[in-house]
Amino acid sequence: MTTNIFPSYQRIASRIPLAFSRRSFRSCEKYIILLVFITFGLVCFGTLFFLPEFRNSATRSESVYRVYDHFKRAAPELLIPPPPLENSRESPKLLRHEMDTQGEDPHLVGDREKFRAKIEQDSELKVLERPDIGRFYRKTSTPSNQGKQGHIYESGIVTIPPAISDHYPLITNGEDGDPDIRERRNKIKEMAQHAWDNYVKYAWGKNELRPISKRGHSASIFGTMPLGATILDGLDTLYIMGMEKEFKQARDWVANELNLDQMANDVSVFETNIRFVGGLLSCYALTGDVMFRDKAQQIADKLLPAFQTPTGIPYAIVNFKTGMSKNYGWASGGSSILSEFGTLHLEFGYLSDVTGNPIYRSKVEKIRQVIQKTDKPNGLYPNYFNPKTGKWGQHHMSMGALGDSFYEYLLKVWIQSNKEDNEVRQMFDDAMEGVFKHMLQTSTGGLMYFADLKFDRPEHKMDHLACFSGGLLALGSKTLKNHMSDKYMDVGKGITNTCHESYDRTYTKLGPEAFRFTEGAEARALKSTEKYYILRPEVIESYFYLYRLTKDPKYREWAWEAAQALEKHCRVNGGYTGLKNVYTEDPQQDDVQQSFFLAETLKYLYLIFSDDNLISLDEWVFNTEAHPIPIKGVNPYYRESIV
Repeated sequence: MTTNIFPSYQRIASRIPLAFSRRSFRSCEKYIILLVFITFGLVCFGTLFFLPEFRNSATRSESVYRVYDHFKRAAPELLIPPPPLENSRESPKLLRHEMDTQGEDPHLVGDREKFRAKIEQDSELKVLERPDIGRFYRKTSTPSNQGKQGHIYESGIVTIPPAISDHYPLITNGEDGDPDIRERRNKIKEMAQHAWDNYVKYAWGKNELRPISKRGHSASIFGTMPLGATILDGLDTLYIMGMEKEFKQARDWVANELNLDQMANDVSVFETNIRFVGGLLSCYALTGDVMFRDKAQQIADKLLPAFQTPTGIPYAIVNFKTGMSKNYGWASGGSSILSEFGTLHLEFGYLSDVTGNPIYRSKVEKIRQVIQKTDKPNGLYPNYFNPKTGKWGQHHMSMGALGDSFYEYLLKVWIQSNKEDNEVRQMFDDAMEGVFKHMLQTSTGGLMYFADLKFDRPEHKMDHLACFSGGLLALGSKTLKNHMSDKYMDVGKGITNTCHESYDRTYTKLGPEAFRFTEGAEARALKSTEKYYILRPEVIESYFYLYRLTKDPKYREWAWEAAQALEKHCRVNGGYTGLKNVYTEDPQQDDVQQSFFLAETLKYLYLIFSDDNLISLDEWVFNTEAHPIPIKGVNPYYRESIV
């Protein structure tokens, strides 16, 4: 009988034990084999992981540059014979001279010299980068091919460089040569710091600040959810003022915290566009940071459902989550408002150019086509337009509330197009001709103002909002010489003077929301609902334009008067507040720091005390919320998409 050395095994087939010859392994053998396979796998995986092709782009590009740098340093030693040892401490010039005098072939010597010169030239070459972005982000890698060509920075920020140019606009610093003016500008910056710090402390992420009760606030135009309106509106002001830490803090909030998919707000299409889309696009132009562009596009996409009307004229309100849109019930039978649907073109047109998506520009061009072909009473644009019927609503015309920024964008879209969109410039000139004929008035005291028209009857009242028109007309005068140019400047100066009088005739030296012209009073508010001041910028805006365009120092003095009045009556421990009655010695405060106080009021004050080259009017055009948009074909920061 033969005895097996190895133990016998059995297997079962159809439930019958069968003889089984040993074809398996012991447990210890299995473990050894498994260990061999694991070791082999780790070695292979580790080898693959450390191959250059499997590293991230930043590390790979740095490695390439290091190798190139070592080669560049080693090239002289590799390709040029070393000098004699006894001369190794001498200067490079002396060594080259000795080599040239040792009887070598002069052609070889010449080739070496050319090669040395080439190496030295290469070592001095610099890559042309945006001159501004380094102040906020530090570059660590080469251009990225993700999306559009850009640069990646240490923080992971992707930027699009500006166009190659021999001149880049001044976008920070820009101090005036006069030490007194510099001191005033520093004071304005301190005011901005005070407003911002308190917003951060008491209302961070909320829409606005209540500086007295020290908590967040949200106006109805933003809905009930926190959208960080002050952050989005104030970002470019922080950048222009050189507030680097604050800008980065705000930028990071937008990148990491602003999530529109979670918002179920009913918001104003107009306000969201001018404050949020405009503010983000301005920051994209200034920095090249594609996050700002992408966020602006996300917000604009949320507004698009409002354009789904029979005429293409958008509704006033849209819900971010559902896309449901509607008009205000009080607006002339459900009409859309002229100043709202007419103040989208700058932002939407620029957004199409930087994203390569034509849908945004097509929406605003449709608006122009519709109102162009609609008859205009007396050459004027009523404040209401029905988006369903394509007809005007009530014949109420105004250069103030409900009409104002429509006229502003007729001029500024032409400027932003590098003065190529002549159709819209003609629309502006035609509109102003009608406004001058039917709405421009002069009081018995010699004050020039724009009256409202209601059913062809003038109402001798002018809104604070209409005070922007002084600067607008001056801009219209300087940007094109035609038969209206001198008239534009004269009226612009006259309107700005009247608005200054509305400030000067109050106790606080801050102007009312609206003022009237009667036999007993001029440039004064008569109703209690018109006597408040909510930190509005329009008068200071016209001071800014008139100073830049005429260099008359009185506009700087008037701006400084307003700044001092803000400090005296509106500054509180928790920020800045509006006033309920500008005519009283101790006015009641409204406890709201509006987002446009940082976006507009303080920005215009800062710029009026800066050098003219800072955000030059030759290269930038301000949207109606004072967010600078680059002029196409003139400003290399336009950053137009190449896709």
